[in-house]
Amino acid sequence: MFRSALTWTMFSTMLMTLSVSSPVFSADAPRKLRVYIGTYNARTSEGIYLSELDLTTGAMTDPQLAGKAVNASFLGVHPTKKFLYAVSEISDIDGKKTGGISAFAIDPASGQLTLINQQSSAGAGPCHLVVDAAGKNVLVANYGGGSIAALPIVADGKLSPASSAIQHVGASVNPQRQTAPHAHSINLDAKNKFAFAADLGLDQVLVYKFDGTKGLLTPNDPPFVKVAEGAGPRHFAFHPSGKFAYVINEIGNTVTAFGYNGDKGQLAEIQTLSTLPPDFTGTSYTAEVVVHPSGKFLYGSNRGHNSLAVYAIDEKTGKLTSLEFPLVGGKVPRNFNVDPTGKFILVGNQDDDTISVMQVQPAGTLKLLRNDVPAPMPVCIKFVTP
Repeated sequence: MFRSALTWTMFSTMLMTLSVSSPVFSADAPRKLRVYIGTYNARTSEGIYLSELDLTTGAMTDPQLAGKAVNASFLGVHPTKKFLYAVSEISDIDGKKTGGISAFAIDPASGQLTLINQQSSAGAGPCHLVVDAAGKNVLVANYGGGSIAALPIVADGKLSPASSAIQHVGASVNPQRQTAPHAHSINLDAKNKFAFAADLGLDQVLVYKFDGTKGLLTPNDPPFVKVAEGAGPRHFAFHPSGKFAYVINEIGNTVTAFGYNGDKGQLAEIQTLSTLPPDFTGTSYTAEVVVHPSGKFLYGSNRGHNSLAVYAIDEKTGKLTSLEFPLVGGKVPRNFNVDPTGKFILVGNQDDDTISVMQVQPAGTLKLLRNDVPAPMPVCIKFVTP
């Protein structure tokens, strides 16, 4: 545990002002992070796995099972670090044709997970969730059912049934992927006032007003912003400044930058760039998008090209400049995450049953350190301070 004289937030902020490749560790600062890994229950996987990342060297311990779960394809951590929430991509719960969300207690000493309870995700095929900044609600995106929902959290971390559920309606131009809505992610802004649902089936990022006290979602005005037809927006990330946001488009293999008006919850497109090198001719689909804690760089994953797209961010305008497309050393990099110090990126290679460790260089480019950390079918990576 780190002492109260230096909180984790203060520590992360301090590091953002320094070189991303040479952080200075005080005696009070954490030198290791817990790494929770969500997986699909295929091959040898049994649920959610736990590893440890050394923030000095980038070394990782071999992941061990932390808690049994079914198809825990995306994870969220409570602000208190006492609870972890996981979507469960199952076909029914309590006799209803919906997916589930599971709540776990985190053992502070070992990091092991104990199931608290499970609730319906209020829709089919949940694929993404987020815990609000106050720790009062879990918001979930249901890909299969094309809907979103909010589930209240009670004092002991237990989930209550959905307090708000909204069904998306419509379609777009791709006859294989966009004949119906497919909510692929849900995110909240820093003020906890607006929620953003990237819907692959509609080519829209839908915007909702969020009342965290009531667990209530209501459409904003305007209710959405469109991306290019057939782009297929998947995941969404805010810039630390709160002035910009980025959505990665799965089908179109692009990333779109937006300006953000936090008072009105409005997005305005700035630019759209490819996530692939100009000479690539194969099949590939994007997956994750993450802004570096410094706000200087953006990263997106390419499944097929098996790389990360790396961009520099103009911190005044939010515009992107493409830097490189380094290979991750594994197949199908579905999800990845930048550690809070900004020094390392961990990439989950879904089809290789491995995690790659990449080191962020001062200019934002990446150096592959290893690609052989064993993890069964990894599809989500989250960090927690021990």
